[in-house]
Amino acid sequence: MARRHGYALLCAIVALITVVSVGIYAAVNDGLPGRARTASTPYDSAHPASTGRWVGSWSASPSGHEPGTDARGVAGRSVRNVVHTGVGGTSARITLSNLYGRTPLTLTDATLAVAAGSGTAAARPGSMRRLTFGGATRVVVPAGAEVVSDPVRIVLPPDSDVLVSTYSPTPSGPVTVHRVARQISYAADGDHARSESADPYTTRVPYWRYLTALDVLSDTSDGTVVLLGDSITDGSGSTQGANRRWPDVLSDRLRAALLDGRDVPRYAVVNAGISGNRVLVDGDGLSTDNPSALHRFGRDVLGRPDVKAVVIDLGVNDILRPRTPAAPERIVEGLRALVRQAHAHGLKVIGATLTPFGGHAWDTEERETARRQVNAQIRAGRVFDAVVDFDKALRDPYDPRRLRAEYDCGDHLHPSDRGYRRMAEVFDLRELTGGAAAVRRAAA
Repeated sequence: MARRHGYALLCAIVALITVVSVGIYAAVNDGLPGRARTASTPYDSAHPASTGRWVGSWSASPSGHEPGTDARGVAGRSVRNVVHTGVGGTSARITLSNLYGRTPLTLTDATLAVAAGSGTAAARPGSMRRLTFGGATRVVVPAGAEVVSDPVRIVLPPDSDVLVSTYSPTPSGPVTVHRVARQISYAADGDHARSESADPYTTRVPYWRYLTALDVLSDTSDGTVVLLGDSITDGSGSTQGANRRWPDVLSDRLRAALLDGRDVPRYAVVNAGISGNRVLVDGDGLSTDNPSALHRFGRDVLGRPDVKAVVIDLGVNDILRPRTPAAPERIVEGLRALVRQAHAHGLKVIGATLTPFGGHAWDTEERETARRQVNAQIRAGRVFDAVVDFDKALRDPYDPRRLRAEYDCGDHLHPSDRGYRRMAEVFDLRELTGGAAAVRRAAA
């Protein structure tokens, strides 16, 4: 009998502790600054949950300025960017860039919403949130700078489309864009940033304007992995609006593996590819347009939230774009310099071999030789902590200097949807784990 009374007493104590804990938790959360709505609370705003960590759900590196916007920018128009989440979260924030602007960019309205479906500018009813910046709905982004919004409470599902809308009432000069979006976004005359309807958005836009990142507060992710690359990482040649870039497929693989209970890292994947990007030289001869990987590493990799690892797939344009291809040893040393930047911040670096371009308009024997020499150094373990062999995965076994026909989008340089899927499939997810390792240097 005494033993039964003792057990009952123990249960009562546990129950009491639980009730008190719940009360304390509720009191703490109810006491979060700004949690309660007041007359001065911005339209449809909400404060973030108190648990989880900030990770990247989507990103697009600014690659240049939009032609025809030098004088007025998009004054008097609403911009509605359509982006696709990798991981989901319970709160979100965005980054807006005026990197290529020459005058301050004034925005008086900015919102975020879950899209009503794929390929539409309509928002899911009730999902629209107005964004603030330092508590204000109006923000001025200086020329050459970027701003991050205040966090807003919103449930963003993984693998879904999100609408980020902004309105600028005044001329602002060149519009900062990511040119190769492989996604249709929209624009409207007047301020329709808070409109759930797609009706005002009659203009289709093939690139992302101003928006460079969407971060989420996630309790299912332990960090971010950044994929730094060129047009192949950017997804050139993939089906527009279908999210079939290899970073998209890699994100899908990680999420599926976790659902299956596999022991893989709980990482969010973000895309830092820029078409035409090089390791060594800024694009188009301009210091600010399409900056080299060496110049943008701090912004596009280290600037992402809670980065754990970086995957580098670069070097093809250093061989193809200049009239005289860069020497293989210079490309390799440039890649090593990127690795040193990553290691200085404790990041593991996985590097990719350079894929074939035989049959492309710029293909020559000299360029093919350079590609093979760079790949030899990568495969020998003299550049990166780990290697993913995209060359081996995509090349034609009967003509190794070319892509296999089913993996070629048709230009003999960029993969097809099947090729991008193959790239993600051969990536060993376990390589994302572990810290930075010392990279073996070439023998003298």
